[in-house]
Amino acid sequence: MAGIGRALSNNLHKVPLYQVSSRCLSVTSQLDAAAKTKKTLPRKEVPNIVLVEGVRTPFLMSGTEYQNLMPHDLAREALKGLLKRTGMSTSEVDYIIFGTVIQEAKTPNIAREAALGAGFSERIPSHTVSQACISSNQSISTAASLIMSGQCQAVIAGGVDFMSDVPIRFNRTMRKLMLDLNKAKTAGKRLGLASKVLMSPARYLAPELPAIAEFSTNEVMGHSADRLAAAFGISRQAQDEYAYRSHSLAKKATEEGKLQDVLEVKVPGVANPVKVDNGIRPTPLEKMAKLKAAFVKPHGTITAANSSFLSDGASAVLIMEENKAKEMGYKPKAYLRDFTYVSQDPKDQLLLGPAYATPKVLEKAGLKMSDVDVFEYHEAFAGQILANLAAMESEYFAKNYMDRTTKVGAPSMEKFNLWGGSLSIGHPFGATGCRLLTTAANRLKAEDGQFALLAACAAGGLGHAMVVERHPDY
Repeated sequence: MAGIGRALSNNLHKVPLYQVSSRCLSVTSQLDAAAKTKKTLPRKEVPNIVLVEGVRTPFLMSGTEYQNLMPHDLAREALKGLLKRTGMSTSEVDYIIFGTVIQEAKTPNIAREAALGAGFSERIPSHTVSQACISSNQSISTAASLIMSGQCQAVIAGGVDFMSDVPIRFNRTMRKLMLDLNKAKTAGKRLGLASKVLMSPARYLAPELPAIAEFSTNEVMGHSADRLAAAFGISRQAQDEYAYRSHSLAKKATEEGKLQDVLEVKVPGVANPVKVDNGIRPTPLEKMAKLKAAFVKPHGTITAANSSFLSDGASAVLIMEENKAKEMGYKPKAYLRDFTYVSQDPKDQLLLGPAYATPKVLEKAGLKMSDVDVFEYHEAFAGQILANLAAMESEYFAKNYMDRTTKVGAPSMEKFNLWGGSLSIGHPFGATGCRLLTTAANRLKAEDGQFALLAACAAGGLGHAMVVERHPDY
């Protein structure tokens, strides 16, 4: 199959991609004409699963106030904050799941360590999942599956990542030598092995950093995003304008107190409690335009200003069977209805998960795009978001790559990420999914909506989407 970039460049006359980019950036575009739906989506064969509450630590740029902590510290704070917000006992939850991407070697099952640190009963099982940027999306859907199957009634799902202190290893040559050194039984053998390091220090002492490239393609995500933006004709100006929109909306939401999921965290050694995300910085477009390309140099369109930044943070949500939640006196925020996972070619379609997952989850739920009141999509790059929207507006892409007879249609920007997104709020890889879910539920109440759709892309060509419905008690 021909690469998506070459195929699309040969068919641009069939696809109004620039029109899609400009339309999607128009905050004043017309609302969908369709009347608000009154349907609900109960499932007779499975129990109703509800989101009771969701919280997160402030998401901070790496190397700032959290820099002297460890990832389980942030996960613990999210769990403690959830307990305080809900009033739940530390023994009333059945299971705890956390997602993470860059694992700390000392706490491989970070869910367990965070749970014990937060004071949960040692009898509560826990496990950790890793699925790139949709790791906490997976923790949420795993929690829902445990409840659907009748195994549990109350599950905490969460996620954490900590880029202030990533694990840096000795290279494999040095690791092998150290293992051999540990097995050596005589002083002579040990000295012989040690002398190898002295004779060739560069070979043995060069560090090995966590991978920033796709293992299967050896291409960094930013490079893939740059090619994707070029394939769909997304201009540098459109990307900068979208990034400015994200930061501006996040700043407004923060100032208006809408980001109610954010906890106050007291960090040892830091004078003042951490209360807000610190990466929200609307930058004038003329200043953004002066930045150089970050990946495809010198002519790429993705820069530091229109990309998500390295972040530290943790999130957690309480998910329960509805009757159990009401029995315990909770007023749920939303029903978790349908979810789906997709995967594509990690070379040409690495970041197109939302474009594929959105129509699939809508069809599972029996909804149309116009039925959805709130959209919350993960923003890895402005170019990635706009490319997904362009793909959803493309007849050619629908017919040739999605096996569909007509285009999906992009969400209205009047409903899209109205409180900011990962570009501005931050993106601790394993924690973003829970933020999306909680924000979607809170926006449904604030905007008097019924259905929300959240979606995200992830490394490996993966994607996730979920439909949630506002609970009548919220």
